[in-house]
Amino acid sequence: MTDIDSLRSEFKSQLAEVRDPQALEAFRMFYLGRKGKVASLFRELGAISREERPRFGQALNELKEFVEAQIHEKEESLGTKITQVNSSVDSTLPGVRPRIGGLHPITETIREISDIFVRLGFEVVDGREIETEFYNFTALNIPLDHPSRDAFDTFYTTRGHLLRSQTSTVQIRVMENRKPPLRIIAPGKVYRPDEVDASHSFMFHQIEGLMVDDRTTFSDLKGVIHLFLRKLFGNNIQMRFKPHFFPFTEPSVDVDISWGKGWLEILGAGQVDPAVFEVVGYNPKKVQGFAFGLGVERIAMLKYGIKDIRLFFENDLRFLRQF
Repeated sequence: MTDIDSLRSEFKSQLAEVRDPQALEAFRMFYLGRKGKVASLFRELGAISREERPRFGQALNELKEFVEAQIHEKEESLGTKITQVNSSVDSTLPGVRPRIGGLHPITETIREISDIFVRLGFEVVDGREIETEFYNFTALNIPLDHPSRDAFDTFYTTRGHLLRSQTSTVQIRVMENRKPPLRIIAPGKVYRPDEVDASHSFMFHQIEGLMVDDRTTFSDLKGVIHLFLRKLFGNNIQMRFKPHFFPFTEPSVDVDISWGKGWLEILGAGQVDPAVFEVVGYNPKKVQGFAFGLGVERIAMLKYGIKDIRLFFENDLRFLRQF
């Protein structure tokens, strides 16, 4: 009984020193927690004689109820003080506006391009950035002696994989797992060991598109590209298609645009080569399709008048806050 009285006195004196809710919670656990002082006295009941146990147990229950009531009162008292402090704040004063982040210009450009193609019936798909030579080269009809397969043009890992150098790899994986008709675009990062300068980076973003059906023609390709570029840059631009070569399309073209002051290459495109269809299990006599690819940074630099690609990746807030 002496221990109970002593603990009660100790509790009352220490409770008066508690000044904030955090300290009160720690104080509560010190006395009422599973390993607290009150619980330790309850564990001593087994060592007390049967005659004294009821009286000791009743005194312990009264102590526990007293501690709980006192802590509750203290809790209410501290809450009232906090409310009083808060009520002294003049809510009519102008607040401090927090800084709100914005989308990166590359993200904005990807979303704008994707939105145009989604409205044309295309689906946005994603894929892995670490690939095998089969998906990055072989399946795309790129031969073993092609310069792009050299270690000077591709990042290889020590285990025989590589960082994808184009998002065409996503098109191959989608065709392996789906049957036509297909309309997809694949935005994402790609990697090439280029020396970094105002117009080159070892990592950049691409968006590649693919449409496959039983009668998708080159005229369909031209129609989609015309709609896309005019929606992106306005109706006043001029376009031209120049013959080109890509291993995975035949015929292939470069697409240039102009505002009346020279021409600028903007993307590559073409009809999917039958060899690519054969790799993914499509019958090239029954399906045809077109593919295209463009660099996101090039589009963003044109839209925003940016002259140096390195600005996108330096995390300079003076630059990023302009968007």
